[in-house]
Amino acid sequence: MSFPSLNWRAVIALAVVVWGVAMAAPNIVPQNLRDAWPQWLPNRAVSLGLDLRGGSHLLLEVDFDPVIRERLETLLADIRIVLRRDELAYSTLDVVDDAVVIALGADADPEAVRAAIAEVAAGEFVVSASGSNLEVRFSDLALTEERRRILRQALEIVRRRLDETGTREPTVRLQGEERVLVQIPGLRDPERVKELLGRTARLTFHLTDQSGGEESAAPGFVRTAHREGGAVDVSRRVFVSGERLTNAQATFQDGQPVVAFSFDNAGGRRFGEVTTENVGQPFAVVLDGVVITAPVIQEPITGGRGIISGRFTTEESQDLALLLRAGALPAPLAIIEERSVGPGLGADSVRAGTIASIFALVVVMVAMVLLYGVFGIFADLALLANLVLLLGLLSALQATLTLPGIAGIILTLGMAVDANVLIFERIREEADETRSIQGILRASYGRALSTIIDANLTTFAAALMLYVFGTGPVRGFAVTLSIGLVTSVFSALVLTRGLTVWWVGRNGRLPDWATAKFSAREAEAVS
Repeated sequence: MSFPSLNWRAVIALAVVVWGVAMAAPNIVPQNLRDAWPQWLPNRAVSLGLDLRGGSHLLLEVDFDPVIRERLETLLADIRIVLRRDELAYSTLDVVDDAVVIALGADADPEAVRAAIAEVAAGEFVVSASGSNLEVRFSDLALTEERRRILRQALEIVRRRLDETGTREPTVRLQGEERVLVQIPGLRDPERVKELLGRTARLTFHLTDQSGGEESAAPGFVRTAHREGGAVDVSRRVFVSGERLTNAQATFQDGQPVVAFSFDNAGGRRFGEVTTENVGQPFAVVLDGVVITAPVIQEPITGGRGIISGRFTTEESQDLALLLRAGALPAPLAIIEERSVGPGLGADSVRAGTIASIFALVVVMVAMVLLYGVFGIFADLALLANLVLLLGLLSALQATLTLPGIAGIILTLGMAVDANVLIFERIREEADETRSIQGILRASYGRALSTIIDANLTTFAAALMLYVFGTGPVRGFAVTLSIGLVTSVFSALVLTRGLTVWWVGRNGRLPDWATAKFSAREAEAVS
């Protein structure tokens, strides 16, 4: 009896299994040995989630109101300019709640005022009349888009800040329409991260004034608290902002920690113009509404580079440089929920999951051997290869393994033998209809294939829906289950098939459990 050559299939199967072993190996090799490996060898282990490794869970809420008010304040200034330019009368102009309110006097021309406002309030804003006042506010569509923009920008800035700290595998994603979820496995210093995420880090440069009275600042200036105590009158006008920064690094000057910064071309040019025009004047550096330092400009700074000093500690200078590099948050973030998972609890979860996985694996392997003998052993070997491939793929993709993910692995172990059971039972049935061993195997695999594909596609579709609509651990379960389906089909249709065909070709017969039913019927027919 001859079988088609399986050499090419054997080579492919062996290559895939070797790859899986190589990718999965870092998960069982100690870190010190992995560090000594050559660079070309895989050295990335599976990332453990918060529930397995311990760490911090933070839920941040974005405060949109200051940003919306700032936009309205800018609009107010623009409206004041056009009204004065066109010499249009009005009584008062102010921001009230979510609108710019223009109170019109008795001699005002409402239509002319409305036309002037339309020059600067077109597109995003709508103008409405309220008694003798005109109100300018965001349109519903523009407000929604602005909130989305702020939320997306906040998400990116939070991710950048966490990456800058060297925190490994942080999870940062949106939750709802105004919240950002942050999960940081293995976090050792949660207070520092909370402080970094809680700071807006809006950096601005202002001229200062010394002529204000004791009670209030001079017109055009605002009294601002100084980091080291006291207050400084700084101009309301921002001459240069931190948005123009291209880099910031913690360094030392005269033995003291400082932050060296550099601007882009436009920022450097503007910074040079301001310092050239104001030599001898104090120039305040304001971070989040607090004056960090206000040195006197000794000479023009035209290179686009500067130093921020302020009696920092080394860690404070490093954090400030980090914040400036990552960029300012578009809106303040408030920590509304905080949970911590201790490493001990995570270790207990890993231990329990490992025990459950081993127990499930042993039960399945013993059952397959009892039911199908040598073919059951082949299925068990494919099951072990399936587990190695699953672990290798998780490592290669750097997927985060959570406790529900371990549940997905256990479920995969049970489902992995389904395809083999279908094929083996089909072999048992086909043995009733044909005496050709080659025909039995070909028909068994061919007819079982559609059932295997249908079953796995249905489960994969369910896993896909869990991933799309689920969050957190649910997604981890979906990822693990999906990868397990792929490796299960491969192990059943390639590995187990190759071993069974090899054994039958070598022995020239099927196992006794496959022919017992046919032999009994044949004996009954003869008698």
